[in-house]
Amino acid sequence: MALSRSIAFDEDTLNEAASAAGLDTAISRQEAALLEGLKAGRQEAFDTLIERFSSDIFATLYRITEDAEEAADLTQETFISAAKSVAGFRGDSGLKTWLYRIAINHARNRKRWWFRRGRSKTISIDSPIGPSEQTIGDTLDAGSRSPEDEAIWRERQLSLRRALNELPEIFREAVVLCDIEGLSYDEIAEVLGISMGTVKSRIARGREELRRKLKGY
Repeated sequence: MALSRSIAFDEDTLNEAASAAGLDTAISRQEAALLEGLKAGRQEAFDTLIERFSSDIFATLYRITEDAEEAADLTQETFISAAKSVAGFRGDSGLKTWLYRIAINHARNRKRWWFRRGRSKTISIDSPIGPSEQTIGDTLDAGSRSPEDEAIWRERQLSLRRALNELPEIFREAVVLCDIEGLSYDEIAEVLGISMGTVKSRIARGREELRRKLKGY
């Protein structure tokens, strides 16, 4: 039955819904309501999931793959996989963490696919995005920098992206998730399926390698 107006849930109703669904407290009450809609197969719930998280997932996948087209494909695959597997998601982590885990797994599988064919894909910061002439670099906010400062800023951004792309995959994933996406050590451990100690070690080694590569900037 179609609804002509939105329904507001009070705090007690949301808590009861989360409890009835057997959800862990790792997800918020709002996410519990969204998850309930996802498991019920409601299209509006999937639309909300995509609207809320697709930009973050794409940004993470781009930073890992350095390929805008590849990242877009992987983002789509991530949400398709999420739709297929949501019935088995118990809410032991937040929805964003769960989506990151799916996205990282797809990125790893795609990289193995390319390697089996003897190919590796990278993209320049000055490459156009899709059919437009806008480049990746153009999407980074230049603010009110002077032409000289802008040139220096773009060079630093290019150097950073190159340095990230040169990091071993296991270090790049950890650094991107921690220093760019802002995930906690617990969340990164959940996404990557590794221990907290391993997370800290990979981040430390990745940062040290970046410092070495970026020395002088």
